[in-house]
Amino acid sequence: MDKKQKAIVTGGAGFIGSHLVSELVRRGFDVHVVDNFAGGRMEKRIHPRATYHEIDIRDYDKLAPIIAGALYVFHEAALPRVQFSIEHPQETFSVNVDGLVSVLRASHEGGVKRLIYAASSSAYGDQTKMPLSEDLPAQPKSPYGLQKYIGELSCRLWSEVYGLGTVSLRYFNVYGSNFDPNGPYALVIGKFLLQKSEGQPLTITGDGTHTRDFTNVRDTVNANMLAMESDKVGKGEVINIGAGRNVSVNEVATMIGGPVVHVEPRLEPAHTLADIRKARELLGWEPTIKLEDGIAELKAEMRV
Repeated sequence: MDKKQKAIVTGGAGFIGSHLVSELVRRGFDVHVVDNFAGGRMEKRIHPRATYHEIDIRDYDKLAPIIAGALYVFHEAALPRVQFSIEHPQETFSVNVDGLVSVLRASHEGGVKRLIYAASSSAYGDQTKMPLSEDLPAQPKSPYGLQKYIGELSCRLWSEVYGLGTVSLRYFNVYGSNFDPNGPYALVIGKFLLQKSEGQPLTITGDGTHTRDFTNVRDTVNANMLAMESDKVGKGEVINIGAGRNVSVNEVATMIGGPVVHVEPRLEPAHTLADIRKARELLGWEPTIKLEDGIAELKAEMRV
């Protein structure tokens, strides 16, 4: 029997990373997870057939031997969210920029074929033109958005200077099963579901007319698999991964159901909407799960 091909998922004990791990195991890879569990440990995100290494991605001496010999690296590890980065700019820069450079260096020196980077639509910041296409200038409005944008530039540079295959996927508002309703990636869908399960009203910031492009995690995983396989990418391309449809927070509240309360608005982009033509062209990717169906699935899972 042929030896299994090795794949690395940094942040593989997190929300999106754990879904990637499951899919890679299903495809027959020897999957290694690098995670320091900074975001907590949820047993349902731990796959029995993956190997876990509890280390910090910035610890190059420990990271390099794990990555060595891998065919693919999926870099999901990060200290997430805009507000946390505003409050902790130095700590988040260290993990989100220095940590990525550590992973890029180890991937190049370890002979990795391709690194797939979890970028973020937060790099766009506030834009007047919709939908958001990859040729728009990045205008990050937070340390997190800036750090994720620096990550894209770093990946492209590692492709140009070192010959490492890279591709950056700009995620838009990923949701789905195994989210942590109290965690930084819960976003509005997770928070609403938790509030409904506890018999609380759904809390809407501002008037609820702001819109988001919600993307199901299974579609996000599929985009990663196509980015791993596509012969049209590998030189640091940046590709939007979104549903290509934006929905208001008020509409999300209606889908989940129940009474609502409004609280003070916060500083955030009014709208996000992904132009997904590039994902179609370079990856052959299409979103397949409608938000209504995804939310119905989560409601059934949580019995709310």
